[in-house]
Amino acid sequence: MIMMNEQNKKYLLDSIRAIKDFPKKGIVFRDITTLLNNKEAFSFLINHLIEKYKNSNIDYIAGIESRGFIFGAALSAKLELPFIPIRKPGKLPGKCLQEKYFLEYGEDILEIHIDAFNNTKNARVLLIDDLIATGGTAIAAVKLIQRLNANCIEACFLLNLKDLEGSKQLSQLTSVYSVLEI
Repeated sequence: MIMMNEQNKKYLLDSIRAIKDFPKKGIVFRDITTLLNNKEAFSFLINHLIEKYKNSNIDYIAGIESRGFIFGAALSAKLELPFIPIRKPGKLPGKCLQEKYFLEYGEDILEIHIDAFNNTKNARVLLIDDLIATGGTAIAAVKLIQRLNANCIEACFLLNLKDLEGSKQLSQLTSVYSVLEI
């Protein structure tokens, strides 16, 4: 297995650009486009996730719009598993379930197709996204998965902004794995 030791964590973290005061003053935005643009770093990350999850008896991988699609689709292709998009309202063409969640500055909604898991009860789902901050989006996604009678066996993130305690909140619903914590 590809060990995620301190040197490897530093390698991945160094491939992510930090942009101060974006999208507003006081926020440090973690720009993963620089990691995606670094074929060695991106391959290293995906290979780490393949090793971590290849024997986890997962039935589906679900990714949260939009950056979760990047990691989720790459991982699902490598593990030969179906990929399920969880999106903002009005972007999925079929009949959907919705889950409202709250943000620091308001509220939003996520949707999933009602037949996302092919009506398989107790499907084992890995949820993936790029970053967890306050956890609202990920919690809504887990609730959608559960409402379809599936089990979110773990929520996986590239980055955990640990001071915002989203992973702590999410861990009340499912296991949480973060490659990096800052």
